[in-house]
Amino acid sequence: MSIKTGTGNFFEDFQLGQVIEHATPRTVTEGDVALYCALYGSRFAVQSADSFAMDLGYEAAPIDDLLVFHIVFGKSVPDVSLNAVANLGYAAGRMVSPVYAGDTLSSRSEVIGLKETSNGKTGIVYVHTVGQNQRGELVADFVRWVMVNKKDPASPAPDAVVPDLPESVAAEHLAAPTDLDMGEYNFTLAGSAHTWDDYAVGEQIDHVDGFTVEEAEHALATRMYQNTARVHFNQHTEKDGRFGKRIVYGGHVISICRSITFNGLANAFKIAAINGGRHVAPIFAGDTVYAWSEVLDKMELPGHPGVGALRLRTVGLKDRNAQGFPYKDGAGKYDPAVVLDFDYTVLMPTRI
Repeated sequence: MSIKTGTGNFFEDFQLGQVIEHATPRTVTEGDVALYCALYGSRFAVQSADSFAMDLGYEAAPIDDLLVFHIVFGKSVPDVSLNAVANLGYAAGRMVSPVYAGDTLSSRSEVIGLKETSNGKTGIVYVHTVGQNQRGELVADFVRWVMVNKKDPASPAPDAVVPDLPESVAAEHLAAPTDLDMGEYNFTLAGSAHTWDDYAVGEQIDHVDGFTVEEAEHALATRMYQNTARVHFNQHTEKDGRFGKRIVYGGHVISICRSITFNGLANAFKIAAINGGRHVAPIFAGDTVYAWSEVLDKMELPGHPGVGALRLRTVGLKDRNAQGFPYKDGAGKYDPAVVLDFDYTVLMPTRI
């Protein structure tokens, strides 16, 4: 019998320094933008209205940074994480050139770290993924690490290599636009009068709103990103898995939390960096997500008039509101309600 189907890569299939060109370039359309809005209800004005974005100097309303991230990420799944147990974290992520409807995105990944786990049945694969548009311009890059099953638990372990990753993306490495006219930023239409100047390091914001995850919506979203990970789709196999049901794609939770943060951070008009992130616990259909944020740092951006950067931690919660800002206890153990710990940098207009 001729076998032409792929089973995905197992831990022992990866090699340090291996570069993987991912299949299926994806042209982003206005339909994708409308569907993304329908799934998350995101209200950030720059991504919602051509007129608002063009007044600042954009060609049109740019594609939401997280939609770009999900598409670039999704390209890598068949090669990197089809046989994953879990996506463990992110670091050193940058959202660079703006993407517009009609742009075509492709991605490639380099294996930068490998480490077998103590049980000998799985290993952790570290990859640096790069996303480009049809002109070869960098639109996004990030590091992620994934726990991947071994095909043969008896296969020898490679020498452990764990990459040294930065705690955050430094201000000088942020891809902040230099040609925007922030004097044209309309705070009334954006929905908030709060500028970068109004936030303080250590400030905590309860974003108040809750968002219940629907089975159809998380499956539809993950298909839109062409993310083929079985744990999100195949109830026939997942009924016998760790949880007895499908897991919601972690990126779906990130987008939900980002949408929720509008209430308190409405003028955070661009995600510039993904400094780190951890999916602390799984989410399933029927769970309700809440979120709170903390300002970790404020950065001035010389050469970028009218724009400042805030480094934020957004904590996603399951079936518990954010009153009291549940996070970690004195021993550093996460509160049982925490599902997401996301460290990222946003751009925000300053008081000119």
